[in-house]
Amino acid sequence: MRASPLNPGAAAADPAGLPWDKPQLPQAAQPPQAVHTATGLVRPAHAVAALQPAGVPAAGAPTAGARPAVDPQVARELKRQVAAELHQQLSRLNDGSDTEVDRATRRQRGRALIEEAVARWSDAYAQTHGIPPTREQDRALAEAVFDLLFRAGRLQPYLDDPDIENILINGCDDVWISKVHQPLRQVPPVADTDEELVELLQDLARQHGGGERSLSTASPTLALRLEGGMRLQALTEVTPRPYVAIRRHRVASASLADLVALGTVDQTLAAFLASAIRARKNVVITGTQGVGKTSLLRAMAAEIPPDERVGTLESEFELWLHTLGHLRQVVPMEAREGNGERVDGRAAGELTIGELIPAALRMTLSRIIVGEVRSAEVVPMLRVMTNGEGGSMCTLHARGPQMVVDRIAELCLEYGAHMTDTLAYRLTANAVDFIVHVAMVDETAVGGRRHRFVSHVLEVTGLGESGRPAMNTVFGPRPDLGEPRAVPHTPPNCLDDLRRVGFDAGLLQSAYGSWPAPLALRIGGLR
Repeated sequence: MRASPLNPGAAAADPAGLPWDKPQLPQAAQPPQAVHTATGLVRPAHAVAALQPAGVPAAGAPTAGARPAVDPQVARELKRQVAAELHQQLSRLNDGSDTEVDRATRRQRGRALIEEAVARWSDAYAQTHGIPPTREQDRALAEAVFDLLFRAGRLQPYLDDPDIENILINGCDDVWISKVHQPLRQVPPVADTDEELVELLQDLARQHGGGERSLSTASPTLALRLEGGMRLQALTEVTPRPYVAIRRHRVASASLADLVALGTVDQTLAAFLASAIRARKNVVITGTQGVGKTSLLRAMAAEIPPDERVGTLESEFELWLHTLGHLRQVVPMEAREGNGERVDGRAAGELTIGELIPAALRMTLSRIIVGEVRSAEVVPMLRVMTNGEGGSMCTLHARGPQMVVDRIAELCLEYGAHMTDTLAYRLTANAVDFIVHVAMVDETAVGGRRHRFVSHVLEVTGLGESGRPAMNTVFGPRPDLGEPRAVPHTPPNCLDDLRRVGFDAGLLQSAYGSWPAPLALRIGGLR
């Protein structure tokens, strides 16, 4: 048996285990074969095309400039070699300096080591087989190793596809994606084993650079942001296999005008929301997962005057207000996970959003924006809204707009034993000015689209007779007109405040808002 080009002293692997198949002479009885880029499995070329992620050509397909298929085993072995060499180089650099090597330097040195490793492998392959790999094959192998070392490995093609909104992984070989206005569909594996998948997630956690995030027996959950603003949540040890959910914010730098073009709001509602921000009203944006709460929050934040000093608090950076350029002074704060150990009943090293709020208040901020309120941090957030200058915002998970008050009260009760429903209702009534609810109607299963839109804007007008916050429906749907989206209902009590910042109250006179026609739904809507 021949020696393996990766390990000359070992027996060679089967040719199918090499990065590329050996050239084959045309055979009339044999259908064209190709190795799938993500899996390394030999399949008929037409089957590979059906499984290949969008934007990634199938190996062997006649597409010009197609990236050659790479065997994951070879890429992983080269990645381990390069990682060891890179660690040695960086250790020597750190010994002679008091500063850590930055990310750009790591990648630059890693790229050079990858090129050297691929060149060595290519020479060994040529000596063993008598045919050297092409330049395109070497480049494909180098990119695969780079992805494994510095990016997301075989998951990277899905992250690079801008049309993919969700990636759901239920073990290494059960992977699903959903694209814009398309239902979920299954795609090829992103790893050969669950252990390899966990290793990939651990690598991503190490690359995160935002605290002691890890995935292990001691720390079985992982939440982090990926390049491009995607958010990842992973579970292992507490589940039979590793489970991963990745979400993409497709509208990365949206304005209210952009949301008008997307059909999330009409021009009337966009003008109203912009005026509410300029008038420094406190706003809570609600809805279920994936409906566009963060995109709306980012768009409304674009209406804040650019010279105001704003603080953002998030579990993982998703708003990116400190990078978009509109606001000149943004203090971004990201919560920190614990290191897996527990001291006095809590994770050692953990720093929650609620614990960051007092520090934020000492940063001379005019507004505070919380990316998502999930737990007891709702109380300090409501106190910020009550005591500050106004204009703060947050998002909150709630299935319907009428559930928001009770949802806030439930989270308030997590704050401590002294908290009561009555106090929670009073905090809400004093703090919140508007509740903006985002809804989604998903008709992809019947050949339609996903419609995301604001369905309600409720004004909180203080405590009602029952001790609960009283609410006024300023915008809401009109089922009698076949319109599920938010259109004007009742002028708000604070209309004069909005007029002082330029809002045209006459816009609220139209029962249809600015929509040219009711929302076109395949099921329901106007009959």
